Amino acid sequence: MAKSRVLQQWRLEDSIELYGIRSWGAGFFDVSDKGEVIICPQGKGRGPQVSMMDVISGLKDRGYDMPVLLRIENILDSRISRLHECFRKAIHKLGYQGQYRGVFPIKVNQQQQVLEKIAQFGSKYHHGMEVGSKAELIAAVSQFCDKEACLICNGYKDEEFIDLGLQAMRMGFNCFFVLEMPGELDLILERGARMGVKPNIGVRAKLAVKAGGHWTESGGERSTFGLSPAQIVDVIDKLKDMGMLDCLKLLHYHLGSQVPNIRDIRTAVTEAGRLYMELVAEGAAMGYLDLGGGLAVDYDGSHTNYVSSRNYHLDEYCTDVVEAVMTILDERDVPHPHIITESGRATVAYYSALLFNILDYSVVESGTLPETLPEDSPETVVNLKEVYNSISLRNLQECYNDAIYYRDEMRQQFSAGQVNLRQRTLAEHFFWAIIKRISQEKSRLKHVPRDLEGIDANLADIYYANFSVFQSLTDSWAIDQLFPVMPLHRLAECPTQHCIISDITCDSDGKIDKFIDPQGMKSTLELHRLKEGEEYYMGVFLVGAYQETLGDLHNLLGDTHVVSIRIHEDNSYEYVREIRGDTVADVLSYVEYDPRRILEDIRAAAEAAVREGRITPSDRFEILQSFEDGLRGYTYFER
Repeated sequence: MAKSRVLQQWRLEDSIELYGIRSWGAGFFDVSDKGEVIICPQGKGRGPQVSMMDVISGLKDRGYDMPVLLRIENILDSRISRLHECFRKAIHKLGYQGQYRGVFPIKVNQQQQVLEKIAQFGSKYHHGMEVGSKAELIAAVSQFCDKEACLICNGYKDEEFIDLGLQAMRMGFNCFFVLEMPGELDLILERGARMGVKPNIGVRAKLAVKAGGHWTESGGERSTFGLSPAQIVDVIDKLKDMGMLDCLKLLHYHLGSQVPNIRDIRTAVTEAGRLYMELVAEGAAMGYLDLGGGLAVDYDGSHTNYVSSRNYHLDEYCTDVVEAVMTILDERDVPHPHIITESGRATVAYYSALLFNILDYSVVESGTLPETLPEDSPETVVNLKEVYNSISLRNLQECYNDAIYYRDEMRQQFSAGQVNLRQRTLAEHFFWAIIKRISQEKSRLKHVPRDLEGIDANLADIYYANFSVFQSLTDSWAIDQLFPVMPLHRLAECPTQHCIISDITCDSDGKIDKFIDPQGMKSTLELHRLKEGEEYYMGVFLVGAYQETLGDLHNLLGDTHVVSIRIHEDNSYEYVREIRGDTVADVLSYVEYDPRRILEDIRAAAEAAVREGRITPSDRFEILQSFEDGLRGYTYFER
């Protein structure tokens, strides 16, 4: 699209459309009149606005290099508020008798300051937490400040896990043990009796329905976790025999993360509603229906049932859920339960953005083509020149095939020693010149041949970005998750370069070469030509879910700096929390090195070099100082 507008005057609206910021940004991000990305924590057209470039300027003044993970606290507040208000609106409109109780699944983002802010702001809505391990349970209890909020204990539970949950109940927390395996029931009842605590028990059901998306296998009858209908009946019978059926208070299921189709969600709620009604008929106390996760984030802004999108809005989701539960339970006048959802991705995704700078670039160079070939030019070069001169709209496919054939022939001849380096280089220049001509001409075709569809990606510039895909965007590498990526400034200028983004790891997989597009996905991203002596800043958005926790230490590139800001009504903002990224010493210690021992070994090697006459004692001091400074340094590129 950018190429077709090069000769026209580029407008801000063109950048807004190109990068889709108003489609995926949910109103939290927009473009200013200066052509900079702005943060709108209360939504588009409401409340304060802050330029991301101003935030970056403040970070630089405070001594922070890129990359930086930026958290915007107000957006987290807005997401929690929006979720509860939409459910409250649906409950009031439909006359639902239960209440909504949201919980945050800690596995989505386990960072302390994230949980702290969710607990603080969520307390006004009795927003709880879901945990799946002992560590997560301890973290949740340490942050909880609301005894009415739900604390959902999922996952496999040993004796210590159960004891911790029972202790939380003794302290007054509204804690539920959700049975993932039938054998857990005996242990929960045994530990509860020993501690004198009557446990709140839930069952996780394996529903028949399965949803689309990346995580479809986490639902359905063959899912790893949960109980079958027969196993649920066994639980009911055992509790009846023990006179403890009043402990069974919650039904839980999990359809999957990032469910893009609202029909799958409604079908699952309907099946779960039937099962809930049967549990009530069996005499269980019940009172809570936990629908698990699934509320999707529209990463690409297409508003479709594509895997990185969703074909519903939050209001529609809440209304459909409440209405589906009511429709089933009202058939037998079953009291309406409190509805729980474990919406983690939709709660924190918008809250964080990865900011980075571009360090360098490489382009496909066709070189200068001679009008007359050197006398010693091999026949393959002559043939490539003829192909280049014969390109027309009618023979693009034929010229493409010929170019590929002659290029491969030249490479074989070079490997066999039949041509020299300069001859091969000349052939490469003609080859890329042919490909560029074909790329330009194919845009005029009504139907582009399949072989030519990916030609632009082969011509793409490579922009080298100062971050690690493996550390900060794990899902982009592991499951091809699409994240919105765009420049943070210069949006009033026309982006003329078609690019892919490479990180600074020594790995060919460390790149982003799939980008959001109104049609689903594209292989290059339009960016601006770099200016000498001027930084080019970019951001990856909606990275608050999972990406902060899943990162690894590929190439020993550690955690980035993390900075949280809070934006005030007068358009001012403050840096409320700053966490320095890993130093080289930090990441080396993670992989079992002792930084002090490292310095001792280097000192010994330097002293040996002094004895051998390679360096002077003062050289030794300078060398050791460099390594000491290096250990204290940021693991990423520093200007």
